[in-house]
This record gives sequence, C-alpha cells and structure tokens, in this order.
Amino acid sequence: MGIRVAVAGASGYAGGELLRLLAGHPEFDLVAATAHRQAGQPLDAVHPQLTGLDLVLAETDPGLLAEADLVFLALPHGESAAIAAQLPATVRVVDLGADHRLVDGDAWAGYYGGPHAGAWTYGLPELPGQRERIAAATRVANTGCYAATIILALAPLIAAGAAQPADVVVVAASGTSGAGRAAKPHLLASEVMGDLSPYRVGAHQHVPEIKQATGATGLSFTPVLAPMPRGILATVTALPAREVDPRTVLAEAYADDPFVHLLPEGRWPHTAATLGGNSCHLQATVDTDSGRLIVVAALDNLGKGAAGQAVQNANLMFGLPETTGLSTWGVTP
Repeated sequence: MGIRVAVAGASGYAGGELLRLLAGHPEFDLVAATAHRQAGQPLDAVHPQLTGLDLVLAETDPGLLAEADLVFLALPHGESAAIAAQLPATVRVVDLGADHRLVDGDAWAGYYGGPHAGAWTYGLPELPGQRERIAAATRVANTGCYAATIILALAPLIAAGAAQPADVVVVAASGTSGAGRAAKPHLLASEVMGDLSPYRVGAHQHVPEIKQATGATGLSFTPVLAPMPRGILATVTALPAREVDPRTVLAEAYADDPFVHLLPEGRWPHTAATLGGNSCHLQATVDTDSGRLIVVAALDNLGKGAAGQAVQNANLMFGLPETTGLSTWGVTP
C-alpha cells in the first residue's frame, strides 16, 4: 500500500482533474473521494472521463478524510478552513481553495470577506526557496490559477530588479472551467460561445495574492472570460527598472525548473499547447514604443493552475521527485 490519499470536493472540475492525475500516480493510492450534492453517486456518473475508476462519492466527513495520509481540499473558497481544522496534524493537507493563501487578514476581508483562517506555506515551488519550505510543511496553500500564471511571468523580473513594482498591468483570458462547475446563467454555452467578456475589473480576488508573491506594489488586473473550457493566457507588462533583456532574466530564473518553459525567441505561448500538462509556457520582449517589459504566459488552469500544481506540492511534501505522476507535455489538438 502506498501513500493513502483522499480528495474533498471531488465532483468539481479541479477535483476531477486531481482524481485523473492520482489514478496514474505510482506512489499515491486514492482511498476516498467526497462531495456534497453528488454524494452517493458513482464517480463515473459525475466524471465520465474516469470510467473504470471504481469509487462512489462519499459525504465530506472529516473522520473519513482523517484516515488518509494526504488530503486534497478542492472546495469552494471559504469552506476549506473548517474541514482542515478537524484533521489531525499527522495528515498532510493541500488546499486548492483560497482560505490559507493570504498573510494579510485585511486583504482577505477586503477581497473575500469573512474571518481570516491564517496563512499556510504558499504552494508555488518555483519561487526562490519555496521548494524547501513546501517539503518541510504539513499544510500547503495551492496557488490561484490566474495567480500562478502571472506570478511565474512577473516574480523573476521584480526579484532581479529588472521591473518596477509599482506599475504592473495585466490582461488575462481564462476558460470557463475556472469559474467552477456550478450552473450559472452567464456560463451557459449560448452566453459564452463567440464572446469575450471582462469581469471583476479592478477588484479581482487574486490581486493581493499576486502582490504578496511577487513584491508588486501596484497592480491593475483585467480578467477576461474566453469561450474555451480550460486554459489561461496572461499578458503581463511593467516599466523597466534598468536596461535589460527580460528573456535573459526568465531564462536564468527557470533554468532548472521542469515545468516552466521559456519558448524560443519569436514563438509565443498558446493555451492549447499546455492543456493536460503541468507546464507554464513563457515568452518575453520589450515594447518598441513604450519601453515596457512584456511577458506572455500560458498554462492549463486545471493543471499547473490547480490539480497539477497540487500534486507537485504533495510530491515535495512526501520527499518524492516533484515530477512524479505529472506530465510536462500538453495534449493538442
């Protein structure tokens, strides 16, 4: 028997992607998958892509989850903390929700509302020194999907003193799975197809997370809903702090990272190239008119932006190679 794993919130999109990855993981044994409204349903009735994975979704009972060595919480924002508080310290936990990402309680109150549950170790291994912190942690807060994309593009530039932190502008498009699986009128196919629409303009909840992880002090972020199921494409711009080739900075920062790929010069990221994998693709240049540094990043919001990232963190927590059970390659067309 390997490492016993349970997934809470298994009926959602991120939960389903977690189950797919865990089913092929050589060291993790899936022993429980829980849900709320879908409890009692056979897993393949909720996730037909997982036909052959013989499980029935159980009620989200902390006692059941506590029997595992590792628990993934793929729950809506604001619901993880109460479950996590009932799990023994011997159980390692990766939270895919936002409950434990932010250090600043005021930022939590301003963007999410409700009581602040406190910060856990932040789950983005590519940040300097973060692999070691994750490996030593029993509680890890997975990144937000937009946040992972933007942080990977921006953090090295600010850390190297190449970009000014006070005037960062981001426009990013995401597929509809980023909004979760709950039925919502604005996510109906008839509403989404053939359309691009901004949302939460000037007040997106990932802003404080991005600032916390990158050192940015001023961030204007416009998210856009795109007519595709999954994927994020972010265009990140900042004023230079010194004369620099942003490609050189990114190449040095990610030279040894298995899941972050700086594309050859002239080739720009595509969301489709990252689907199903745990990779982030980057490209960078300097705007010939404004002089701003431009980095474009693409990843799968359910992969490196959620479930794949969570498995990568869990691998580190159990002393496994962080690539175990994960692919760097996308699936296209």
